[in-house]
Amino acid sequence: MPSLLAVLAALAYGLLGTQQWRNLVSLSWDLGIFTQLARAYGELGAPIVPIKGDDVNLLGDHFHPILAALAPVWWVWPSGEALLWTQALLLGVSAIPLTRVAIDRLGPALGSLAGAAYAFSFGLQAAADVQFHEIAFAVPLLAFSLTALLRGRIAASALWAAPLVMVKEDLGLTVAVLGAVIALRHAPYRREGLGLFSWGIGWFVLSTFVILPMLNTAGQYDYTDNLGSPLEVLWPPVKWVTVGMLLLAAGVIGARSPLIWMMVPTLAWRFTGTVEFYWDWYWHYNAVLIPIAMAALLDALGDRRSGRASAWLRTDAPRPGRTVRVTAVAATAAVTLVLGSSMPVMNLVRPEKWALTWRAAPAQAALDAVPDGSVLAVDITLLAQAVPDHDVQWMHGPNQRVPDCVLVDRYAFSWGGSVPADPAHWAQERWGAEYATVLDEGGFVVACRG
Repeated sequence: MPSLLAVLAALAYGLLGTQQWRNLVSLSWDLGIFTQLARAYGELGAPIVPIKGDDVNLLGDHFHPILAALAPVWWVWPSGEALLWTQALLLGVSAIPLTRVAIDRLGPALGSLAGAAYAFSFGLQAAADVQFHEIAFAVPLLAFSLTALLRGRIAASALWAAPLVMVKEDLGLTVAVLGAVIALRHAPYRREGLGLFSWGIGWFVLSTFVILPMLNTAGQYDYTDNLGSPLEVLWPPVKWVTVGMLLLAAGVIGARSPLIWMMVPTLAWRFTGTVEFYWDWYWHYNAVLIPIAMAALLDALGDRRSGRASAWLRTDAPRPGRTVRVTAVAATAAVTLVLGSSMPVMNLVRPEKWALTWRAAPAQAALDAVPDGSVLAVDITLLAQAVPDHDVQWMHGPNQRVPDCVLVDRYAFSWGGSVPADPAHWAQERWGAEYATVLDEGGFVVACRG
């Protein structure tokens, strides 16, 4: 069952990515950014991403050196779609260790249900739907680390957790909390716990206050301005909705486990942030919290083999009764099921979502109209698709280079409803060079310098 769930989840999320790719769905510019990063690593260079700006090193944006692992992916499949399948595989693999522990502790039926609730949880579905982000690597690392902890394999748990600091700078704090839990609740492993705590704190400080500013073109950490007042951490109410959904994902009883404290660093920066996307249950920000929720649930429900609860990582308390166990696992499934048809994977069973969009052929024609290797300014729609064959920059970015061509989608939301009537003339005013329209089809316009 664990492997089957992993395969089903990976296929579901991968096919969702393919469906979006075919239908030219671009919810943000992130897939284009990470595709350009994968290309840079694949060419054995620094992660310079012109989409973010001239000579921008993405390691000065967020600290994610683990993404160098995308280089072999690019060698095999140089496409943004490959990143979508890579993320799908990582999310799917994370279900294996958690489902195995769930079955061991709760029995085949209840454990499999818990595993399925995790594999298709709202947090993982939302992450897959908003396309590739670096947190995809954190999800399996957390899953393997926390399941090792639940099995009493402390050293293995620490080893799985240690690379999290290379996924994103704030995850150093998550690692530090895990180290504190081990040190405080596992006296024989206090030294290992303190070591992991120091490792997490050290890398958080080093990456946030030294490495990122050093590699940043402005010499700063870009996201400091996104932090608001701590007094606003509990408002607006959408933040409470997010917390409530995460508690349900932990079966509510999971709040008894000290592992639940590992959610605090992520929720802290999100809820003190001024960006509304940070607060919601959607987007990719909850993906790293779902393995924590499931591990906390399994910790609180105890182990059927010993008949004891392991809440607070102790074994001297009685195990919760069957009614509590069933209700808790049902809650983890219900929090996703109640969202019903709004969940992304439901698009896989909608035939109209598989019909090739009428704009697919014009989109390909627009890409083909741009000479390979050209400096291309493009808006949101074909940003990722243009990366493999062109030197891409963001249409609305601060780039100083004069592009050889511009590719405009008259239907792109990134224009905010103000699409230029004559993209060639707009480009001429924007960059001070002569442009001529070479293609105007299906809403796509390509203009190139003579």
